[in-house]
Amino acid sequence: MTQRKNQSQKPDPNEVNQPRHDILPADEAAAAAQLDADGTAELERVVTFIGDLISEIETTLEPSAPNPYLNMALHLIKSHLEGRLVTASALVASAGVPYATAMRKLSDMRRAGLVEDRARSDTGKSVSLHPSPRLIETWTQLSGRIVRLGETTFRHEMRGPETADYYFGGSYMAGQSLLQPPRVLPQPLKLSGGLRVLVHGDPTFMVMVALKRQFEQIVGNSIKVRAFSIDRLRAEALKNAERAQSRYDLIAVDLPLIGEFVKRGVLRPLDEVMDVSRLDPGDFHTAGWRATHWEGRPYGVPSQTTPELMFYRRDLFAEAGLEPPTTTDAVLEAAKALHAPRKGRYGIAWNAARGTALGHTFMMTCADFGQPIFDLAAIAGGYDADHLDRPLTPTIDTPRARDAAEYLLALMDYSPPDILSMSWYERVRPYAAGKIAMAYGYTLLAPYFELDVSSPAYGNTAYLPHPHGPLGKPIAPVGGYALGIPANLPEDRLAETVEALIVFTSAEAQKLYVQNGSRTAPRYSVGSDPEVRRLSPIFDSVEQMSWRDELQFWPRPPAPEIFEIIRICGHEFHDMLRGVTRPADALARAQARAEAVMAGRD
Repeated sequence: MTQRKNQSQKPDPNEVNQPRHDILPADEAAAAAQLDADGTAELERVVTFIGDLISEIETTLEPSAPNPYLNMALHLIKSHLEGRLVTASALVASAGVPYATAMRKLSDMRRAGLVEDRARSDTGKSVSLHPSPRLIETWTQLSGRIVRLGETTFRHEMRGPETADYYFGGSYMAGQSLLQPPRVLPQPLKLSGGLRVLVHGDPTFMVMVALKRQFEQIVGNSIKVRAFSIDRLRAEALKNAERAQSRYDLIAVDLPLIGEFVKRGVLRPLDEVMDVSRLDPGDFHTAGWRATHWEGRPYGVPSQTTPELMFYRRDLFAEAGLEPPTTTDAVLEAAKALHAPRKGRYGIAWNAARGTALGHTFMMTCADFGQPIFDLAAIAGGYDADHLDRPLTPTIDTPRARDAAEYLLALMDYSPPDILSMSWYERVRPYAAGKIAMAYGYTLLAPYFELDVSSPAYGNTAYLPHPHGPLGKPIAPVGGYALGIPANLPEDRLAETVEALIVFTSAEAQKLYVQNGSRTAPRYSVGSDPEVRRLSPIFDSVEQMSWRDELQFWPRPPAPEIFEIIRICGHEFHDMLRGVTRPADALARAQARAEAVMAGRD
């Protein structure tokens, strides 16, 4: 039963149901808000179309008779997709026939297994009505058939590149849908005070926030969310771990921090509180799933698997006669050719802001040159980041790491003048505005230009794994977040929190995030769903990288000390980029400081 907030209670400024600028910068908030309006599922479009068509027929043709079964099914499905609660009286009213007749028709639908009741009170006297899995499946299949019927009937008016091969199977395959919308839990959650979630304030999590009302209907409980920036999120999670009882039921964890959070007692192992097979582990991208483990035990479920890729403007490369930049040398050549400051265009943007942002960049650039940040054992696909519970030696001051540092210095010549303050969002926004020809960026940031038809990069962006150095190979460093259960969560909240975790990370839910603007797909089934693939070329690109074993999490291994190593690199190499220190000196200082951290002396 949904809990209502006490109106006299002082609002929490960090809660997401407060104005969006309380948790995100204004421009990030605008982008996040746009996501809610841009993604529309095929099923919802078809339901809306049928409803409109029925209305046109009934108001135009006389005499006419309403179809109560169809009207109630439409109302039920549409309300489910929009996250609106349906009562028996509201459903009967939508039937368009007298009350007694509608009640009989509703009974018929219940007996046919098309409508499910869910208790809204402890007594069970008050219930809400929901479409059954059978009804959802039927309408999902129907929506695909209606789209294909429309393409066939009106093919001369409607045919485009995607429907041109209809009779050869192209449109038939594109019309299939593998994943249905999420269905409501048979029993609503009963978490006192609502389900409490701590997340990162990025576009993907903001899509989840925009769908909060719909998920409240699915789980049958109110949902309260707090969102923070990357460093503040870590600080809040560590602070929460020191409390006698957790203030959150679920927390988002940056993948490289899994080891630290396990060692500091922040997270509870999932195999201790649930049957992990219920998560369908084999459906997750291998690198994303492995990144949530510590010494073989799962401590979180991938909520976002967002590799960092190279974004580049296909139109600019074609005009200049350039090939896609698959190596670091090719990146420098292309950046030089496309760098035109007098025209307001720069060659490349990347994370160069002091601290966390540059620290991540340096580690991933080292990986591009074949150098892990620790003495990890070489294995197929790269290096072993699954076994880190041992003494680790930093490997920062090495010849390959020096090549990485000098590559970053070379990029400075073709970067915008404010590159040293650019971080996660700052590098992608000017790319979306047409001021940058190439950018390193996470897939979760692609909505900045993929959903903005006014962006010069809209429809003109292609995606590559990280270009590699002479001794490296193509990799797409995996980033993103896992949802985990705090170790200090009260026992009486565990069982229902597990159910919520399964819902939020299910394939059906993740498809819904994509349809509403997210560009992360942690599961193979989501990335291969035809409706998802039609929304962005990024899903096909990531899928191919996954099958080529290019998605890797070893570039930022989840060692317990990784946060401090990132911070050190982010400061020492920022001084190098500013010209304060030479590359050799920056490498030596970072190595010495990292060794001190690993020895517990820093």
